[in-house]
Amino acid sequence: MSRRDKGAISQKARPLNSKKQRVLAIFGLVSLFLFLLTLAITITINFRPLYRFSIQRFDLLTISGLDQGTLLKNFDQLMDFLNKPWITSMNLPDFPMSAAGYGHFVDVKYLFLLNYAVLLVTVIPAVAYLLYLKRNGRLWQLVRPFQWGMGVPVILGFLMAIGFDTFFVKFHELFFSNYDWLFDPATDPIINVLPEGFFMYCFILAFVLLELFFFSMVLVGRRSLRK
Repeated sequence: MSRRDKGAISQKARPLNSKKQRVLAIFGLVSLFLFLLTLAITITINFRPLYRFSIQRFDLLTISGLDQGTLLKNFDQLMDFLNKPWITSMNLPDFPMSAAGYGHFVDVKYLFLLNYAVLLVTVIPAVAYLLYLKRNGRLWQLVRPFQWGMGVPVILGFLMAIGFDTFFVKFHELFFSNYDWLFDPATDPIINVLPEGFFMYCFILAFVLLELFFFSMVLVGRRSLRK
């Protein structure tokens, strides 16, 4: 075989290592990470049974003076406002609200919609990336990134376990530019039925889901290696 022919074969074997392919691989991997993260968040914030459990766990019926049906109706109206972009105003029938309290829920709504936007934007490139790896026999490349990724929920869970109050405050300081999240029960009694413990369970559920999603990617990669 001539040197020219060897060079031609070398050029054909190079595409997967080209700069363009590396950029696309990084884009696909980041898309997959973001998709799994936003999927875990989406499942968590819409997991209504967790709030039903919290009603009993924290005796919210006694605290609010409402029956369970009424309390859940208010919760569902709050979630409708947070989840649906076409709902632009919120008026909970059994909970008066200050301007600052309402402003905080508007900020939360923006974060919810941002999460959904990222979920929708990343789903196609994430699936395309997985199909690309499968087609080229490279699913094993998922193992190392997601092994590292599995450490993130563990670290965050550890920080939450040693001091959830501090973790909760830092979370709000990171994602909100004001202090409207410091509700006064006298003017915003809704905070009485959204206890800190409920949010702790939400974080736990999100971390567990994320860990499971990442672990599933590791299993897929390891199965590819065995084949």
